[in-house]
Amino acid sequence: MIYRFRIILDNDTEDDIFRDIEIRETDSLEDLHNAVTQSFGFDGLEMASFYLSNEDWEQGEEISMFDVSEGGNAVRLMNETLLNDVVHEAQTKLIYVYDFMSMWTFFVELAEIVDEAEGTDYPNLMFVHGQIPDTAPEKAFEAENLAEDLNEFEDDIDVDDYDNLDFDENWN
Repeated sequence: MIYRFRIILDNDTEDDIFRDIEIRETDSLEDLHNAVTQSFGFDGLEMASFYLSNEDWEQGEEISMFDVSEGGNAVRLMNETLLNDVVHEAQTKLIYVYDFMSMWTFFVELAEIVDEAEGTDYPNLMFVHGQIPDTAPEKAFEAENLAEDLNEFEDDIDVDDYDNLDFDENWN
């Protein structure tokens, strides 16, 4: 079977930038990585990872190009992971990050599963929309509740009110 993916650049502009790619379900994530980098005009020499994702595009387990862990933790690798092992009708979304210095981030979604067409070479770039910018889009820092997130001790104690703190300041 053939997986048809839409790969969308995560950018904060009003212009959509995406590619539609067909690839065999039995190809590896490394094959998809190569198809994505070529379709967006990258040289493919930078580090990259895929991340499993849920319906809300929350980043899950990492599947990387190389094992850069320090022992103990088993790491899934792109060249050892088949597409149909991580993507199927019940799990359709991946996040792809290319070049960890620039953080090019893409949303990868399985759009359709079709039969293989005779005479078609796969992977197949089906459609191109938009031109990729010269530099990766800046990520906006979203901190709606930053003050609440930073205050892990929500006990209403004023640490600047020394007279009411419960300790003997001359203990030593």
